[in-house]
Amino acid sequence: MKKYTWIGLLGYVLWACAVDEKVPSKESFLDYVDPFIGTDGKGKTYPGATVPYGMVQLSPDNGRNGWDWISGYFYPDTVIAGFSHLHLSGTGAGDLYDISFMPVSGTLKQAKLDDINPRETVYSVFSHAGEQARPGYYQVYLPDYQVNVELTATTHTGLQRYTFDGDKPKVRLHLGYSRNWDKVTGSFIRIINDTTLVGYRKSTGWASNQQVYFATIFSAPFQFTLSDGGVASDADSLRGLDLLAEMSFNTQEVMIKTGLSSVSIENAMLNLSSEQDGFDFEGVKRQAGQVWEEALRKVEVKTSRDNLVQFYTAMYHSMLAPTIYSDVNGEYRGADGKIRTSTGHPRYTLYSLWDTYRALHPWLTITQPDRVPDLVNSMLDFYDEYGLLPVWNMWGNETDMMIGYHSVAVIADAILKHTPGIDTERAYAAMKTSAMQDDFGLKEYKALGYVPYEHGGWNVSLTLEYAFDDWCIAQVAKMLGKEEDYQYFMDRTHNYKNHFDPGTGFFRARSGAGAFKPGFDPLAYHPEDYCEANAWQYYWYVPQDMEELIAKTGGVKTFETKLDQMFTLQPPGDTAPEWISGYIGQYVHGNEPSHHVPYLYSFVNTPSKTQQRVRQVMDELYDTTPGGLCGNEDCGQLSAWYLFSALGFYPVNPAEGKYILGSPEVEEAIIHLPGGKKFRIEAKGQARENIYVRSVFLNGLPLEEHFITHDQVMAGGELIFEMSSEPKTSTQD
Repeated sequence: MKKYTWIGLLGYVLWACAVDEKVPSKESFLDYVDPFIGTDGKGKTYPGATVPYGMVQLSPDNGRNGWDWISGYFYPDTVIAGFSHLHLSGTGAGDLYDISFMPVSGTLKQAKLDDINPRETVYSVFSHAGEQARPGYYQVYLPDYQVNVELTATTHTGLQRYTFDGDKPKVRLHLGYSRNWDKVTGSFIRIINDTTLVGYRKSTGWASNQQVYFATIFSAPFQFTLSDGGVASDADSLRGLDLLAEMSFNTQEVMIKTGLSSVSIENAMLNLSSEQDGFDFEGVKRQAGQVWEEALRKVEVKTSRDNLVQFYTAMYHSMLAPTIYSDVNGEYRGADGKIRTSTGHPRYTLYSLWDTYRALHPWLTITQPDRVPDLVNSMLDFYDEYGLLPVWNMWGNETDMMIGYHSVAVIADAILKHTPGIDTERAYAAMKTSAMQDDFGLKEYKALGYVPYEHGGWNVSLTLEYAFDDWCIAQVAKMLGKEEDYQYFMDRTHNYKNHFDPGTGFFRARSGAGAFKPGFDPLAYHPEDYCEANAWQYYWYVPQDMEELIAKTGGVKTFETKLDQMFTLQPPGDTAPEWISGYIGQYVHGNEPSHHVPYLYSFVNTPSKTQQRVRQVMDELYDTTPGGLCGNEDCGQLSAWYLFSALGFYPVNPAEGKYILGSPEVEEAIIHLPGGKKFRIEAKGQARENIYVRSVFLNGLPLEEHFITHDQVMAGGELIFEMSSEPKTSTQD
């Protein structure tokens, strides 16, 4: 088990001497981030170099296909086959890995690395003992080629430094290598001179029309060979499906800087020249670290060392997506394939909305309020190009992965929190259009009030999630004075009831004629009815109407009992899909539909059970090892849950502007807000055994409610929890 792999010998000694330290060092918050957390097990994160929301994610790839290598790198692996410039953070999508370089010397090592890819792959073994990572920097030694590899990045560019000990150094750029879901549809390389090459790589996969243009400059002159499918060419430019450029050098140190663009080679070169002047690896690395330092300092936390690493690594992961997609001149390739220009804000992509609307985006409204308008306006730009708001947008493409129109929840959250810089009428029109389309079961949903099982997969989940999105639209309609629309969408927000079966006490699939689907088992995974969950896990997904859900369950006591069962009832066997993980009974923390469930006890006057369960989740399902995430990170959602929960509150309804109180894990935290304001959180008597909250004070006054509001947080002030080892006995019914 390796922790703090990037700390050198001196750093390790300093760490060992400061193991009881409770406050982040004023020297650097970077020392509390471990990018290897999540690279093992279910997390699917990458350890490489990037900056907050950067277009470039320059990271190692093991060169294998399969679920474990969905982000390119899997911690238990022992080989590296290249360093590519685009990666996804903890998703279920096997895409990107574009523009991959590999340094070699001497005799090439090649092997067939998996049963999926029939070709042999050039690789080197490596050891974690010769590997380090910290925000904006990655390093590994490849013994087979006697080369030390270092990576760093700016927003639109990557910089690599290869230091060779072996003879005859070479660098390979392979554009034809396809992996997981990614398949090359066209590529091009042109040698400009003895230090510069340019080109593009076009591919299809989750993103059906991915176009990545690049411009690369080397710090030393090279001699080159080009080939396509192993057939060498004497030309200085080549088009094909399996292109390889091999550059030979007469120096032991080679630096490589690469700019990317979705638009053109010229824009890739513009991005490169704008962000990197010369070859200053230490300067670029230092700049990346400074950007991360400033971003991490937005929340200052006092807690145990392990929790510091968990917290600041979670903050790090929360800023890896969405990513900037437009070039330095504002140009980007739109969802319609046309070249467009974003004015007034960068264009963002990589919206994993089924995951991130729940906690990541509400977290950003607190910690990144100046960025929120840009994120929302990027969604609206996408709507202008595509005719609908994004569902799961990647590298400018709509993948239509997962369910709901959860852009609506993110946009409504921003509008209802009075975020400036958003045209609310334009936003409302986009929200309404997405909700009134006929695709994805919405035609039946509008006609019947639910999605029937004849429609196909995930029908129950579709209805429940559409109903929540409709509540979000209704609140914006009300704010804008659109009374007729408000009533219409409020009626739709109750559509979840149409799946409720009083006989079984669960939401069940129904036919278009109204009959419940036979053969129901609430513990079984029926992907034709429920999205990555079962009936138990989707039962609680009515965040907009908890009082009515409690009533339909049978009242407060019955609801509490059913919640207890959720955390204690074990499945009859191991029948869950591979990506369902992080179990506590039927509660599944590794997947999003359950994330709000521990906080529901507060709605039935038993907040001590919320306190116990959220602390259990933080204690059992997060740690500081490479396997420290119990499920897919999903572009920041798993981390955002931890960030909120560690501070002591969580947005059960992500667009309501209320945060349900839990049990803080930190001793003290300060959130730095716009205008120099601060929101301070303190947990008096914080200890591992003191998981219960005896009392809460907001700005010196006892807080009787089980929540605080967004406005109260953003106004600045002080939230004090008094902790205890015993639950507070409720005198309420």
